[in-house]
Amino acid sequence: MLEILHLPGFIDYDDGLKLQESTVAAIHAKEKAETVYLLEHQPVYTIGRLRDQSSLRDATSLPYPVHETNRGGQATFHGPGQIVGYPHLDLSNRGRDLHDHLRLIEEALIQGCADFGVQAGRREGLTGVWVENRKLASIGVGVRKWISMHGFAINITRASLPPFFAITPCGLDGVSMTSLESEAGREITIAEAAASISAALRKQFEHSKE
Repeated sequence: MLEILHLPGFIDYDDGLKLQESTVAAIHAKEKAETVYLLEHQPVYTIGRLRDQSSLRDATSLPYPVHETNRGGQATFHGPGQIVGYPHLDLSNRGRDLHDHLRLIEEALIQGCADFGVQAGRREGLTGVWVENRKLASIGVGVRKWISMHGFAINITRASLPPFFAITPCGLDGVSMTSLESEAGREITIAEAAASISAALRKQFEHSKE
């Protein structure tokens, strides 16, 4: 049975990483069910372990700390007003296909956005969820012993957007970041968005299990 937990408060990135690592170990040991965490982080910039970290621009002048992590992808921001999702799934039971895993996350987020009247979608050759040419959600995953970790970040409130101006989001020049509130044209609470995203993730992940 898939467990989806919406954690309260603002989670420090290091604490979130420790939670992921302990969950991956427990699922691999068959001591815990597959689990998805939805949460808000304290403000932080993250980037994969890459030689080219130019997407951070001038890392020394950024307003928040930078954390190098073992997910794929270039620089992004995590902070209040954004839902970060960490799906921990046993991909041994799901075809061991990271590309399928990415597509399922995208589809769940697209469906979740539809609940708010926002027609989100994909852009060919680019991972993530978009509204036309505006990026709404970023996705970067990792895997350990075929247990997935890391996941997605979707901007919910307008307040989540300004920190992106200091970096080149996901290493894509000229990308405009957007939020669910901006696209829906109304205020949306984190709790509202988390409920819709939870339901969409459950539908996608439970139907995909072998």
